[in-house]
Amino acid sequence: MTAKVTLSFSDETIEEARRFARREGMSLSAWMDQAAREKALREVFAAHAAAVGRAGMDLESAALADAREVSMVDDLLFRGRRRAA
Repeated sequence: MTAKVTLSFSDETIEEARRFARREGMSLSAWMDQAAREKALREVFAAHAAAVGRAGMDLESAALADAREVSMVDDLLFRGRRRAA
């Protein structure tokens, strides 16, 4: 479903958007739709990351620890040989 809306942009912003849309072979409307959707997703992800941070969770450290553990197990099981993916 598509909604038609009237928006106002500065001359500089609309020219930049037109240039990027042309470069990507998209219509201006499609490019603006994609740009707005990407911005909304960044906002959602940033809010999620902030909530995780406030909860005191350190996901990056946990992921790195998991990767080290997988590597250790691989070394023990496969003794340096590559395992089948």
